[in-house]
Amino acid sequence: MPQDRDRIEDQAVEWVIRQRDPAFADWDGFADWMAQAPAHAEAYHVAAIADQDMADLLATPVPKPLAPPAPRRAVGRRAWISGAIAASLAGVIGWQVIERQPALYSIETIPGTRRTVTLPEGTVVMLNGGTRLTLDGKDPRHAVLERGEALFAVVHDEARPFSVAVGGATLLDVGTRFNVLREGGTTEVQVSEGAVVYNPKAEAVRLDPGKTLRAVDGQGEVTLGTVAPDRVAGWTSGRLVYDGQPLAAVAADLARYAGRPVRVAPALAARPFHGALNLGPDGDLAKLGPLLDVEVRRDGAGWALAPAK
Repeated sequence: MPQDRDRIEDQAVEWVIRQRDPAFADWDGFADWMAQAPAHAEAYHVAAIADQDMADLLATPVPKPLAPPAPRRAVGRRAWISGAIAASLAGVIGWQVIERQPALYSIETIPGTRRTVTLPEGTVVMLNGGTRLTLDGKDPRHAVLERGEALFAVVHDEARPFSVAVGGATLLDVGTRFNVLREGGTTEVQVSEGAVVYNPKAEAVRLDPGKTLRAVDGQGEVTLGTVAPDRVAGWTSGRLVYDGQPLAAVAADLARYAGRPVRVAPALAARPFHGALNLGPDGDLAKLGPLLDVEVRRDGAGWALAPAK
């Protein structure tokens, strides 16, 4: 409806104006608004581009006219938004203090919560607990995983590949569904569909379905492995599957999923675990003790994994 579109455009212009303020901090509110409907992201992108056009215009010296001005043309949607931004800024902060602000915004989940975000071009990102993901309002084909875990279901576009920056590396999709974990200076990637290229301008390691990669900051080599494609991102359904990962890594996964700290006795931290853990909605980890061959007991607000008695 025209009224709805006008309202969304007004909101988009308001977000662009607010983000020009160096003190702007409501990125969570902006991310929520962007995720509410594809029309929000579309309107914001139009407003942001119009804003850039206006900034470029202000930076260009205006010569004296050599001829009478041309007849006025009909004002298009993008030009109208540019004018709205200009008028608002002139009234609020004045022309001399206009300052460009980045179009980046972050989405963050606390431990124990999960969230699904649909990007404007259709890519779906599922965030596990304790995750921070940064997106670019001007480039919906790029994301930065700062920490935590996320499952990417990418809409493939050969002309505009989707990329994920993580831990100083870049993942480039080839029509893909893949899981990325970033924690403690370590990056782990698992692919269930399509393919991912790890650091296309350096190592250029291709990961096909069922392939995994582990990279540690400061180490020049990556470790490759395998996983059943249907086991990738089992956390989305409350099922964690392991094939020799240390209990310290298992504990970190449990903490991220359950939203409570999980401490591991030093003697157990490096012990490998093979098996599957089914996590219920009650958050009770004590039942996992026999499966892990440890004692799981309460530890303040969290849990502790200790040697079985």
